[in-house]
Amino acid sequence: MLTDIHPKLPMRNKTITKDYYINQLGFRELGDKDYEDYLMVKKDTVEIHFFLFKDLNPKENYGQVYIRTDNIDQLYQELLDKKIAIHPNGKLTIQPWGQKEFSLLDPDTNLLTFGQSIL
Repeated sequence: MLTDIHPKLPMRNKTITKDYYINQLGFRELGDKDYEDYLMVKKDTVEIHFFLFKDLNPKENYGQVYIRTDNIDQLYQELLDKKIAIHPNGKLTIQPWGQKEFSLLDPDTNLLTFGQSIL
């Protein structure tokens, strides 16, 4: 039986990735060991892992994660208040498939889409 999923996304620089997810998005670091080439972060019940990919070309990165939330309006406003850049094509919108969504690009252009059902 499946119980959870923890996506693994590429990162070029662990310090930059860690700063973005922890200091800007409010995640916390997981694990009792620091691995040079690996990072695990968690916020609420969402866990994301990162692996070092120094040669990643951000213009060719198609990493994507869809994260569900139960208070998208509050989350969106919190990020705006912190001056977190929203994806230019990812402003808070009601989608035809019954989701209210917005998107961010992390420092390595991994796409983070946040969504809440409106049905």
